[in-house]
Amino acid sequence: MKRKNLTQSSTEAVNITELRRNLSSYVASARRGRRIQITSGEKVVAELVPPQPGPGEADDALARLRGSVIRYDRPTDPVLDPDEWDVNNRD
Repeated sequence: MKRKNLTQSSTEAVNITELRRNLSSYVASARRGRRIQITSGEKVVAELVPPQPGPGEADDALARLRGSVIRYDRPTDPVLDPDEWDVNNRD
C-alpha cells in the first residue's frame, strides 16, 4: 500500500508492511514533525509521532533568540535610498 495523506495537515497513514520496508524514512519524517498513523487492514493501530520538547528546551531556544531580532520602527520604508539601488544606476 502506498502512502496516503489523510488531511492537509502533517498526518500520513502507512500500512505495517510499508513501514517495515521504509522505517528509517518514516522515522525521519516524524523527527521533522510529521505524524504517521500505522494501519493494519485499513484500521489505525498505532501512531509514530514527533518527540515532545524536553523540560527547558523551549526556554533555551528563546534565550538563544533573545536579542537577535532587529526592530524596525518603519518597516515599510526602503532599507536603502532609491539612488543607491543598483537597478537605478544602469547606464
